[in-house]
Amino acid sequence: MNTTALSKCDFSFLEEGFSARDIVEQKINESSLTDDRDAFYVCDLGDVLRKHLRWARALPRVTPFYAVKCNDSQAVVMTLASLGTGFDCASKTEIQLVQSLGVDQSRIIYANPCKQVSQIKYASAHGVQMMTFDSEVELMKVARCHDDAKLVLRIATDDSKAVCPLSVKFGAPLKACRGLLEKAKELGLDVIGVSFHVGSGCTDAETYTKAIADACCVFDMGRELGFTMDLLDIGGGFPGSDDTELKFEEITVVINSALDKYFPVDCGVRVIAEPGRFYVASAYTLVVNIIAKKVIMDEDSSSDEEDEGTSDRTLMYYVNDGVYGSFNCILYDHAHCLPTLHKKPKPDESVYPCSIWGPTCDGLDRIVELCTLPDLQVGDWLVFENMGAYTVAASSTFNGFQRPDIYYVMSRPAWQCVQQICSEGLPAPAEESALFDFPSCCGRESSLEMPTKPCPANVV
Repeated sequence: MNTTALSKCDFSFLEEGFSARDIVEQKINESSLTDDRDAFYVCDLGDVLRKHLRWARALPRVTPFYAVKCNDSQAVVMTLASLGTGFDCASKTEIQLVQSLGVDQSRIIYANPCKQVSQIKYASAHGVQMMTFDSEVELMKVARCHDDAKLVLRIATDDSKAVCPLSVKFGAPLKACRGLLEKAKELGLDVIGVSFHVGSGCTDAETYTKAIADACCVFDMGRELGFTMDLLDIGGGFPGSDDTELKFEEITVVINSALDKYFPVDCGVRVIAEPGRFYVASAYTLVVNIIAKKVIMDEDSSSDEEDEGTSDRTLMYYVNDGVYGSFNCILYDHAHCLPTLHKKPKPDESVYPCSIWGPTCDGLDRIVELCTLPDLQVGDWLVFENMGAYTVAASSTFNGFQRPDIYYVMSRPAWQCVQQICSEGLPAPAEESALFDFPSCCGRESSLEMPTKPCPANVV
């Protein structure tokens, strides 16, 4: 994969000294001159690069296979393909997307334990060999449809402390694994390893330790049956922003320790993972416009009883994106979305209890149940950060409301670093801080060709 495809993607270069937030301001100013004032995103592809470098520093033994389901925007997938990641695909359509960008089939794992027969056949016809299973029925389907499959047994984990548990739906319990491996042997299938997922939004890092230990047990079972077990997939569950209680580096310390204990470097096992939100959550900023407002007066209170910061009124704000659009993450992903103000409030400005609602006619379309905001007006803007994970990928056009436009940006040093990584692989930085200094990351000025002029700020 080279950066040719990425260079054709519609993104704008950030000029020196400017950030993605400056583009937010620019787009707000441009939209404020019209009556449209539609919601929009700004995505900093340089932030995706920073996450990749951060991953390489914290988990040097683990190859990331990006979970396409999290955000399938072509610009994001192109960027990650240029950086050399693998891809976790859950369907024929996701496989098609990744392969259309020139990604080799060896960099794809079909990580859906419950696959449609026709899609197993598609994977077989297009050379995708790695795929997960967790049941005897799945083994029977693969035996009929995919002679060259390289199977990965997905085991259940204790994900009771995750925000979004997955083991209720996927994963074989440890006591069932030997029987499944024996059945695979009987069918003449090739099992190459084990996978697990501790749940999306993991809140207990020690869950990885137990899962890695369980995987080690299953490796022993497989080897006893004659399988060459050489792949461990530790799944996802990694936070995509730094405002979470459990930090990314806290998780990786636990993972590295468990890998050293159960799968030491010289054991011959390749380790991969399926990060999704880690790569994209913080790259996206969503900007919405207040399209309507309602003031609810509290008839039981009087103005002379008001305290500072309280009021006899509650404000209801209606904005032009909601839970059927970008904020589906509230229903699907248990996200808690709170806005920041576009206009900086005055020091003595009063704030009021508020709720924020989406534009559809459904009463469930509520974004924020309660927060405090100043007395804003129709036409004012609200900004939501960390909106890249499970938002655009799962949004709909219910009620005829269209998805927000997305403006992609990247700094020139970030672009040069992507080119350098694409050409020569990840550098070995002399010091830790160099990972986050794009010119230092590259080691020298890129000799690869860069577009002669900034790509237009078109919408993708």
